[in-house]
Amino acid sequence: MLSGVLVAGVILEGRILYLQVFNKDFLSAQGNDRHVRTVQISAHRGSITDRNGEPLGVSTPVDSIWANPQKLRPAMNRLGELAQILELDEDWLARRITSNLEREFVYLRRHMRPDHAARALQAGIPGIATLREYRRYYPAGEVVGHLVGFTNIDDVGQEGLEYEFDYWLRGESGAKRVIKDRLGRVIEDVELVSPARPGKTLRASLDLRLQYLAYRELKRAIEENQAISGSIVVLDVETGEVLAMVNQPSYNPNDRSQFNATRYRNRAVTDIFEPGSSIKPFVVAAALETGRYQANSLVDTSPGYLRLEGQLITQDSNNLGEIDVTTILAKSSNVGVAKLALDLDQEMLWSALSRFGIGRVTDSGFPGESAGVLNDPQYWRPVGQATLAYGYGLSVTSLQLAQAYAVIAADGLKRPISLVALDEPSNAERSISIETATALKGMLEAVVSPVGTGNRAAINHFRVAGKTGTAWKSGIGGYSEDRYLAVFGGFAPVVNPKLAAVVVIDEPRGEAYYGGDVAAPVFSRIIDGALRLLAVAPDALPEPLITAVSHAENVPRTEEHQ
Repeated sequence: MLSGVLVAGVILEGRILYLQVFNKDFLSAQGNDRHVRTVQISAHRGSITDRNGEPLGVSTPVDSIWANPQKLRPAMNRLGELAQILELDEDWLARRITSNLEREFVYLRRHMRPDHAARALQAGIPGIATLREYRRYYPAGEVVGHLVGFTNIDDVGQEGLEYEFDYWLRGESGAKRVIKDRLGRVIEDVELVSPARPGKTLRASLDLRLQYLAYRELKRAIEENQAISGSIVVLDVETGEVLAMVNQPSYNPNDRSQFNATRYRNRAVTDIFEPGSSIKPFVVAAALETGRYQANSLVDTSPGYLRLEGQLITQDSNNLGEIDVTTILAKSSNVGVAKLALDLDQEMLWSALSRFGIGRVTDSGFPGESAGVLNDPQYWRPVGQATLAYGYGLSVTSLQLAQAYAVIAADGLKRPISLVALDEPSNAERSISIETATALKGMLEAVVSPVGTGNRAAINHFRVAGKTGTAWKSGIGGYSEDRYLAVFGGFAPVVNPKLAAVVVIDEPRGEAYYGGDVAAPVFSRIIDGALRLLAVAPDALPEPLITAVSHAENVPRTEEHQ
């Protein structure tokens, strides 16, 4: 018996020696095949902030539950328990597993809270594991939804800034080798194969304070006027940055059930409209650029309407008679501006409008941006040239129109539109002369005067310049006479302009529908609040009262002194 035990011991020792020395590489490889795995290290997406560092889009860690159907198959009797933990339908879960038995990886539920996902692992069901991922969260919700956009469940940008700057925001996943136990749990990190590279932070041009202000006022205006939709764009005149851009109806990018194209499209950039009288300043600019017209040049608008090619193409509310160019804008005379347009060369008028950005995509780079419509002048008829002067026969976006007003405010310089915060202004191109821009500022300020059509856009202690617009909406069979678009575009303060903005209210259904009654007050409230938030100095303070003080001592206060 002792000899037998010794022989057995020698055999066992020989076998151990063989396995540990001569067959080591094979056994190590087999062990690695069973327990060493290369797993992904998820990289979080870069954050989006406003120009002041306030978060607009951030990535939060979540865990996704996945399964190896081949390992889970023996434990099918525990599917009910797993379905309860994951809050899934048991029949759906069973079909999910049984239809993928040939695979080693299948998602069961994506983006769970880590503490919730841990319960699935603690249940000890074979073949169940977690994968760390990141879910996008938007702290400001629907206030910034149209501009910031959203990502899909795999954290890839789908709309807005998330889509346009996906290459900048997207991180690069890494990899590492780990040892897992028989239940698939990581028990040791072996080595780092490649590090994860997080996405870069994007500092947007948006000022969240102004965005909240514009959002609140637009929503209020839509409700008060029973309108179907609306848009507001606010630009920094000095840089071309978009400080606020809001639309109604809006959507919450945190709620995927609201992802409907009719709600999440950015109307301020994609939707085009005929601008009505808000286009008149740019036609006047073309006339001033010829040198044949000045602010005080007279135009005869009698008898208050104009017949052209046998058609009554336009009429004013009353016969204004002979008026100067400033009054044409202040009173929004269709006849006056039509006569100006007809007196201009077609190519020259088209070129002037094009230099303002009409009919051209801006430099914003926003996905889906429309270029608007400005037809080639070779197709213009006289009647079309006249109606174009007061906003029919061409189309713009809210962003284009805001950029055009910013050109006037910037003394004729057209700066690229930027959705990213700039450290210094981009190079600008000259659209009109300084003299023309200066003259237009004075004319547009007259529009906001007590006798102008835009008087409700006025702001206490600030000089404001702008233009109203009211346009019939086109439909089947022609223009509708009971569906309107109300517009106001302008800038402030007139001395050293800081902000340019456009307000568009689509189909106001209340008692008021004119741009001066519906859109101008919204412009006033937004720009008033914005100028104060940005600490812009007033340019229209009242003259201080001068009090005479006597240097004589003990002079009695008589009625004459008082």
